[in-house]
Amino acid sequence: KYFIDELEFGGRYSAVQKIGMASKVVYSFEARARLRALLATVRPKIAHAHNIYHHLSPSIFHELRAQQIPVVLTLHDLKLACPAYKMLKGDSICEQCKGGHLRNVIRNRCVKGSLALSGLVWLEATLHQQLGTYRNCVDRFVVPSAFYAQKLVEWGWPADRFVHIPNFIDPHRFAPDFEPGRYFLYFGRLSEEKGLGTFVRAIAEAGVKGVVVGTGALEAELRELAHGLGADVDFAGYQTGAALHDYIRGARAVVLPSEWYENAPLSVMEAYALGKPVIGARIGGIPELVRNEQTGLTFGSGSVPELVAALRRVTDLDAGSLTSMGREGRRWMETDFSATRYLESMQSLYQSLTS
Repeated sequence: KYFIDELEFGGRYSAVQKIGMASKVVYSFEARARLRALLATVRPKIAHAHNIYHHLSPSIFHELRAQQIPVVLTLHDLKLACPAYKMLKGDSICEQCKGGHLRNVIRNRCVKGSLALSGLVWLEATLHQQLGTYRNCVDRFVVPSAFYAQKLVEWGWPADRFVHIPNFIDPHRFAPDFEPGRYFLYFGRLSEEKGLGTFVRAIAEAGVKGVVVGTGALEAELRELAHGLGADVDFAGYQTGAALHDYIRGARAVVLPSEWYENAPLSVMEAYALGKPVIGARIGGIPELVRNEQTGLTFGSGSVPELVAALRRVTDLDAGSLTSMGREGRRWMETDFSATRYLESMQSLYQSLTS
């Protein structure tokens, strides 16, 4: 009874209904009322929010502040600064909204190329900027990568509002194989910002084998690119669970060629947990997760020549060196990225806000 009504913009809704749903995206009085009813029943010491945008809306923070409940918000994206989440314009990094110039999200049609959707997120962001929702109602922002804190401080946020708590992984759920495989693996969404065009071109130029696991809007284009370049790339489609782990275990290294501000990608951590080195682009939070020449290699984001050099370097490394990288990555996950470490950090944060 405390849950809000469905909020989807499917074709079965009338124009009037869609307008009503759009208003909830901007400021949901329904979500705030339902939360108020919940708080009357269960009085929490603290509230910790994840991905509340659009469905719950930031309206809930005003209710929590009114009831003097400390609020923590984990930042899984850059929504705090960029109304469209990603700081992307097409396939390029974009910081045009810096300094409060949020109208650029409309000018550039940043959300799915849609004027209507871009206008909606502009309205939401502008309202909550003027209300000071995040500045006044959220006590601490948890950032899984230090990069996100640094970027938001660049945009004018005070550094003391951020707490860096990396994501965690349970290595015991992953059975590693440290033996080097034959191919270089990408797994994840097949979308423009992931740098997969760079990956396919580098695979072709380096003359090595690549495997792409995942689906997305870019799949047909990537297949055509690989065919045109004569790149030895297999497209394995969507995989999960044991099947995905088998693909990772069979790799020589996992490649993350992203060309946007990644936060703290779990794919890197999963690769380490399964005993594989990582070749990661130097962008966003990725370099924080790759110890160069110890757990993998880094290369300039978007640079085909640098990725080619990294692929050839890993190809030429002997089995002992690659095994050592895989083991070091696994040890790193067990010590610094464990669930226990995460829990201790989070409880320490909660205690600082409730005492």
